[in-house]
Amino acid sequence: MTAGAPGGFTAACLQFTAGPDPEPNLALVADLARRARDAGADFIMTPEASNFIETGRRRRDKARCEADDPFLNGMRAVARETGAWLLLGSLVIDPAGEPGAAEGETRLANRSFLIEPAGEIVARYDKIHMFDIDLPGGESYRESNAYRPGSDTAVAATPWGQLGLTVCYDLRFPYLYRALAQAGADFLSVPSVFTVPTGRAHWHVLLRSRAIENGCFVFAPAQCGEHPVGRKSFGHSLIVNPWGEVLADGGEEPGFITAAIDPGRIAEARKMVPSLTHDRSFTSPETVAKPREAA
Repeated sequence: MTAGAPGGFTAACLQFTAGPDPEPNLALVADLARRARDAGADFIMTPEASNFIETGRRRRDKARCEADDPFLNGMRAVARETGAWLLLGSLVIDPAGEPGAAEGETRLANRSFLIEPAGEIVARYDKIHMFDIDLPGGESYRESNAYRPGSDTAVAATPWGQLGLTVCYDLRFPYLYRALAQAGADFLSVPSVFTVPTGRAHWHVLLRSRAIENGCFVFAPAQCGEHPVGRKSFGHSLIVNPWGEVLADGGEEPGFITAAIDPGRIAEARKMVPSLTHDRSFTSPETVAKPREAA
């Protein structure tokens, strides 16, 4: 099914190398979004940390609340201009003063935004799982030092089906995607800034696994290249169908990928392997101190 056919649409994943300042990143992403729209995209998605990638105190100083964030406001205007649905994969947001914000909390939010063509925010999702890891070769990350983890999941309606929102490191926690699919998600978004070592080893297989396990389309816009702060991102934005087939791969360079999405493939995949209906409860694993005797 091609874009424009009943139920079908064209999805686009943008890929770029974010710098430390929001304004040039906005100009770059807005241009990519317009180009993707001109290429026929109905739903356009950006990577994790699209507004800027910065470190230490400078990151905290540059973060803005939602109302004042120039990237968010600029991309809401792009949605109105283009008439496309947008997913801002995530933005670095200062949540101070928001309902439920803990007093004295100085950490930021890694927040995804779903925006409809009138520029209104349809859904928000704060990344739940924090990337606290030491990699071979010396790379070390402590995301929980800078960001407060979210706790709420999000499944949001689009014209083509339900979208389950996640961000990057969430990808390694399959129970989250199972919960989203069983709550009605047809599509899963995984905007990311994946490291090169973990990307080479795990990116494709994890995204294909989440698609296969849940009978969902998976949209994974990703950052690429070497950022001015010194870190490198893997790239390879992916669009994967519910059978685990890669429909588009962004490679390692900035740009965008598109794919025609047929939501009918979701029901087909789930009919062939109806595992979402086969879950069973079970007891917690028991640690056996010594081998049991054969009966």
